[in-house]
Amino acid sequence: MQLFNEMAAFAQVVRCGGFSQAARALGVEPSSMSRSVARLEKSLGARLLVRNSRALALTEMGSHIHAECEKLLAAARNVQDLAGHYGSSAAGLLKLSVPVAFGQVWLAPRLAGFIDAFPDVDLQLVFDDRPIDLIDERVDVAVRITTAPPPGFAALRLCAVPYLLIASPGYIEAHGAPQRPEELTVHRCLHLGFGAFGPAWPFKRGDETLAVTVSGRYSIGNSLALATAVASGAGIGLVPGFSAAQGLADGTLVPVLPEWQLVDTYQRSAYLIYAAGPHLAPKIRALLDFIGAAL
Repeated sequence: MQLFNEMAAFAQVVRCGGFSQAARALGVEPSSMSRSVARLEKSLGARLLVRNSRALALTEMGSHIHAECEKLLAAARNVQDLAGHYGSSAAGLLKLSVPVAFGQVWLAPRLAGFIDAFPDVDLQLVFDDRPIDLIDERVDVAVRITTAPPPGFAALRLCAVPYLLIASPGYIEAHGAPQRPEELTVHRCLHLGFGAFGPAWPFKRGDETLAVTVSGRYSIGNSLALATAVASGAGIGLVPGFSAAQGLADGTLVPVLPEWQLVDTYQRSAYLIYAAGPHLAPKIRALLDFIGAAL
């Protein structure tokens, strides 16, 4: 930083044609400008200015150094202008990563008016079910469906994500509806099959809790596809509520064991997460405010 300040002082002296003029322009003492240029010459090991009582002249080395100093100062001004532009209004590319099914069903419809509301923001919606690294992958905001937001990030809770048991009316008619979780062991059961979403299903009803390990040879790593398979009669499936909502509304799916609640890893919420810090980019603030209003 000191070198930069000395280069700035040198460029100002050349621009103003003297130490006194440069000092007046910056509101400092002439001796301060003289010391800054002397330190720069010492650190570079070269004479930059030839001084006499009436004028200053650049040495050959000084002329080259001055040109580079002006480039550096121009770049610094550009950085300042750019920060001012982005710091005052929502603008630039906003990259948002979201799990596939949640993005399709819940988030994308709620973002329909965002680009109209913020014409200087380019929104890039990336569908990805893996827990991406925001820093390494240069993502501004991500949606995580989890039991708690990850430490070290700021988070906005979007909604609860309960997990539901569903089946098709045809499957229930053919195989009967289970009355207790233990009866699931004699049914074909479908699960997501990744992470914590396996065949061990924990239940709670009032004070009663139990866990059932179901059997089934069919796992589908996408909840919308799983709900579609269940609607076709493939068995009883366990999916997040947003993936079952349309089928339950139109009658192609029916709830199974609705009086029992899936607990532990199946009690989750969706969060918008973003890097914590004192300076939140206006484009991120715009997204948070827009979605907050939609909620």
